[in-house]
Amino acid sequence: MIDKQEEKIKALFLCTWYPNRYDAMAGLSAFKQAEMMAHSCDVRVVSVYADAQIKRKEIVEQNINSFEEIVIYYPKYKIKIFNIIVFFIAYFNAYKNLKKKNWAPDIIHVNVLTRTGFMAYLYKTFTKTPYIITERWSRYLEQSNRFKGFFRKKITKLVVRNAIAVMPVSNVLKSAMLNHNLKNNNYIVVNNVVDDFFFDNIKKESRQKRRILHISCFDERAKNICGLLNATQLLSNIRTDFELVIIGAGKDFALCYTHYENLNFPENTVRFLGETPPQEVSRWLQNSDCSVIFSNYETACIPVLESLASGVPIVGTPTGIMPETINETNGFIVNFNDVADLADKINFILNNPNLYDFNKIREAAKIFNYENVGKQLFEIYKNVMKVN
Repeated sequence: MIDKQEEKIKALFLCTWYPNRYDAMAGLSAFKQAEMMAHSCDVRVVSVYADAQIKRKEIVEQNINSFEEIVIYYPKYKIKIFNIIVFFIAYFNAYKNLKKKNWAPDIIHVNVLTRTGFMAYLYKTFTKTPYIITERWSRYLEQSNRFKGFFRKKITKLVVRNAIAVMPVSNVLKSAMLNHNLKNNNYIVVNNVVDDFFFDNIKKESRQKRRILHISCFDERAKNICGLLNATQLLSNIRTDFELVIIGAGKDFALCYTHYENLNFPENTVRFLGETPPQEVSRWLQNSDCSVIFSNYETACIPVLESLASGVPIVGTPTGIMPETINETNGFIVNFNDVADLADKINFILNNPNLYDFNKIREAAKIFNYENVGKQLFEIYKNVMKVN
């Protein structure tokens, strides 16, 4: 890492998903990445948001956590082409604002394709500014199957081919992108980052029951929460000394809650906490015996990182970063939709807590902290500057 301001690389983040006034959790991974790189680089973030509630464009600028962010809200039109045009105009306006401040990027860091990537491609065409791409979107995965449209595919291939580096957040996502013929000579897997406070020691609470924790955005198609509830019911037929705590909210909450009610669990077996601040999530994790992910697909799955950083073993499906991080020392991988195996593996962990070393699990997870992921990404930035 470097300290002198004059030596800092100027990095412009273009973010498809980013926290906004309607959703503070949207694009939180991009925010964390910008926050992380602001320790070593001069970072500016630009994000553009279509807003059906406004009549005129609004620009919100603020300095936060050592970097400047510009969020532009533009009126959302019923005609799609108008939204696309205004989207690009908004990004050009943001770039002009930065130029007025005598600030020009050395590198453009795209967070999630495709429109922002095409914007970076245009910047490169006119200013010779190199760009790199962080991709998190699950649309490329076979189980998701949402990467469609002739023009979208053509433009995405153009953008990916002209990037200096493409950085999917897992090998699973890298393979999926390559399967779509998104070619680039410099694919580098760069993990999402986990907040450093997950590594802090939190006072353990006294409790009567063993605790299983699930963190979810309640997208049933992806997260398979109903399947997890089915496995929990099987487990409740074997033992009653545990509780399943579910943290999160989302569009399918009502569907999943109705499924829970129909299963007629023993009293106090399942608890729904709703949205919970990250520091509170850390407290719940460190006071749990096991974390569970039963997803049908993931690009990375940040709850896996958070669980390991908290020293908690995890049971999950072979998606996201699970195949490259989970082994006999920190949990189990189960087959998709195998409810019986999921219940069996959770039961094993609850019966054998001494097999899982809290400190060893946490130590191995430090590869996901701000310092280590930041160093990897900063080296990529430096190599890009050498090439150009």
